[in-house]
Amino acid sequence: MLEIVDLSVIGTAVTAAIFVGIVACILLGRRLGQRAIARHGAAGVPNTSSLEAAVFALLGLLIAFTFSGALSRFDVRRSQVVDEANAVGTAYLRIDLLPQSAQPLLRDTFRQYVDARINTYRVLPDLAAAQRELVRSQDLQSEIWRQAVVAVRMPESRPEAELLVMPALNQMFDIVTLRVVATQIHPPLIVYGMLIALGLASALLAGYQSAGVMDYDWVHKIGFAGIVALTFYVILDIEYPRLGWVRIDAIDQVLVNVRAAMK
Repeated sequence: MLEIVDLSVIGTAVTAAIFVGIVACILLGRRLGQRAIARHGAAGVPNTSSLEAAVFALLGLLIAFTFSGALSRFDVRRSQVVDEANAVGTAYLRIDLLPQSAQPLLRDTFRQYVDARINTYRVLPDLAAAQRELVRSQDLQSEIWRQAVVAVRMPESRPEAELLVMPALNQMFDIVTLRVVATQIHPPLIVYGMLIALGLASALLAGYQSAGVMDYDWVHKIGFAGIVALTFYVILDIEYPRLGWVRIDAIDQVLVNVRAAMK
């Protein structure tokens, strides 16, 4: 099953909500701080700089780990495209080991299969169309396997054909499962929830700490909110490639080249 996340809508909405929430928390924290100063005086308000530093440090650490994990999974997905292209190319070449009478039909089914695999990711972000292409490629897997089994059991089949062709097909099919699973591996939602909560808490503490500053302008508020919100969006975009601004479509050309070489 492919991703069901419409990042273009959800990512933008969440980013905008984070931006507004951080600005609101800064203003709320500043108002709470000013109220405390008015009630107890500047000397009576506790210094929260150490607490603020700890929260900001935790926020930075969580952003770093989340960003690093997203980039790592992004690289894995790109390498899997190359692995699939190599597996398809190897399996296609080993069709030469099968009897001549079985080769034309199997090669034609192979070409249909690779077309379905390319289209599975080409049609994104149309998730319904991608799902249909995935199902079609899985049906073609069964057909390729059936034809190969028939071919290796023909009397004129070479003894080594089954030992070389069938494992190659198996590897080609396995990488499809790996790629589908890779699209479903993400951090638990609580990690993103904690990241948002820490961003809001940091904004609240920053606003509280600035209560005694008379000329606390909007540049600081907008800048901090924009940086945190944009960072969250980039993490989300990398985590869900093909559905946002970050794309790995260029690497698909490797599989397209393999398809073009199938004569």
